[in-house]
Amino acid sequence: MPAHRRYSREVIERGVQLVLEMREESPKRSGVMREVGELLGVHPEALRHWVRKAETGGLHGAGVASADAELIRKLEKENAELRRANSVLKAAAAMFASELNPRSHF
Repeated sequence: MPAHRRYSREVIERGVQLVLEMREESPKRSGVMREVGELLGVHPEALRHWVRKAETGGLHGAGVASADAELIRKLEKENAELRRANSVLKAAAAMFASELNPRSHF
């Protein structure tokens, strides 16, 4: 029988967070548990257990409550959308500024 390992709260939280983010980005993607498990050095079944507990709100003391995790995911998604919009606006402003520059017409 393999030795029982205890993982730090940070490893558990990061593993759950990565799995949930990857699932949100591409819901039909397979092998997410294996990929994250290999990345963190965690057995995929342990990771699957943690994610299942987090999704049902049962990961007390080892993560964020499911309502808080949902709010964090929504805010992170909104933040990413705002960053994309900001980069588009910056590019547009640079384009319009170059059209107003009298030196560029020569």
